[in-house]
Amino acid sequence: MASKTKIPTEAEVLKMPKGEYMSAPQLKFFKGRLLELQAQLVENAGATTEHLRELSFAPDPADRATLEEEHALELRARDRERKLLKKIDGALARIEDGSYGYCEETGEPIGLQRLMARPTATLTIEAQERREMKQKLYGE
Repeated sequence: MASKTKIPTEAEVLKMPKGEYMSAPQLKFFKGRLLELQAQLVENAGATTEHLRELSFAPDPADRATLEEEHALELRARDRERKLLKKIDGALARIEDGSYGYCEETGEPIGLQRLMARPTATLTIEAQERREMKQKLYGE
């Protein structure tokens, strides 16, 4: 049976005291946001599949090249969305295991503002910057 407590709004979540970080209402809010994003991505993927199935024959080589480029761009976008779906699944799993909202490197809170902007975040901004700097320096 679904819980009857209402899902808080973004403003309500941001107003909550620091002591309520990743409390049940906050987790419910982020779970709802992640599920909504997941549904949008799945819907987009279905639309792409339908679009690519459409018979699109262009006798003119320039039209055919344009069409192929559009398809390539669409497939790249769907590939990014597929990767995002994996991240969403990971975030939903972290909500279930109680680790959501905490940095996977330091264990510190990621922060509500960052999670609002990127609900799949696994690192604090500082840890993410360190990782990006390391990748830039060492090409990892």
